[in-house]
Amino acid sequence: MKHFQPIKSVLVVIVISIFLTGCSKEDLSKSDGLANITIKLKRTLGQTQHVYLDIKAIQFKVSTALDVEHWVSLSTVNFGVYNMDNFSQNNPLLLIENLAVKADYVYELRLMLGDGNFISINNILHSLDVEDLGNAYPSNRIETQLKSNRHYDIVIDINIDDSIHFNEDENMMVLSPQLYTTIRQTEY
Repeated sequence: MKHFQPIKSVLVVIVISIFLTGCSKEDLSKSDGLANITIKLKRTLGQTQHVYLDIKAIQFKVSTALDVEHWVSLSTVNFGVYNMDNFSQNNPLLLIENLAVKADYVYELRLMLGDGNFISINNILHSLDVEDLGNAYPSNRIETQLKSNRHYDIVIDINIDDSIHFNEDENMMVLSPQLYTTIRQTEY
């Protein structure tokens, strides 16, 4: 038993030193400069149905300057063409899930649409113009300071009924998305 006494003493010293050099509560709460975001898209219930949106990307504007470089593209998990009939309050489309971003002040959020947007009327597909008369880059002012070590759930609500109209002069359907954005902050 005397042979185990030095080993026991060494183990006790190692355990005590681990506790003394461990992280303090202040160390654990220090900022890594990152916030975590999840972004979802849903539609406001309305009369217009069978609308398909071509989602390309999501961007944050991190400055009030008009320069293009102040728009930061986020890694979009689910991009492509989606039937917006499938995405309601209870079943939103998950665009970005748990993405770590720089904890910065965000002025605007922008949804970037491609040219594959259309509506089905009487089983006939009609292209929705977003380039000439419509808006391929609808945005919302959100003016929010993202804080480090926080999680943000962002929901983009598109009002389909107010977003589509027929332009008689050009004889085309036009898409100018009307977006409303909500942000809920949680700590992680």
